[in-house]
Amino acid sequence: MSGRDRRRRPMPGKGERGSGLIELTWLGILLLIPLVWILLSVFAVQRGAFAVSGAARAAGRAYVLAPSDGIGLERARAAARQVLADQGLSEAPLDLTVSCTPVPAPCHSGTSMVTVRVYSSVRIPLLPLVFGGGSPRFALEATQVVPVGQYQEVAGASR
Repeated sequence: MSGRDRRRRPMPGKGERGSGLIELTWLGILLLIPLVWILLSVFAVQRGAFAVSGAARAAGRAYVLAPSDGIGLERARAAARQVLADQGLSEAPLDLTVSCTPVPAPCHSGTSMVTVRVYSSVRIPLLPLVFGGGSPRFALEATQVVPVGQYQEVAGASR
C-alpha cells in the first residue's frame, strides 16, 4: 500500500472528534444541578435550625421576664416570631408551647423551671418548580429550659 492510499482512507473515529469534551460538559451540568439543589436545601434547613434555636431562647427569656403567665405567653410568641423574621422566615409556621416544673406551682415562682418548645418548618427550595406539587417542608424543633430567677433583677443589688 502506498502513502496515497493511506491518506484516502478515513481515520476511524474522525467524525467523533471533540465529542468527549461535549459529553463531559453535559455530564458535569447534569451532576452540578442536583449538587446545587442539595446545597441550597442544606443551607435553608441550617438557617431554619438556627432561627428556631434562637426563637426558643428569646421566647424563654421573654416568658420569664414577664410579670404573669398570660403576658409571658404573649411576649414569648412575639419574641419567637421576631427572631424567625430576623432570619428571613417571617412566613414560616410557628407553634410554641410552655411548660413549668414543678407542675402545681405557678410558672413565675422562684423555683420554677420554664421549658419552651418552638416548632416550625422550612420549605425545601426549588422542589415545587420541578415536580409541580405542593411545597415540601422540613420540620424543625428547639427546646430551651430557663430557671425563673435567671433573668430577674434582685431587689437592692448594686451593679
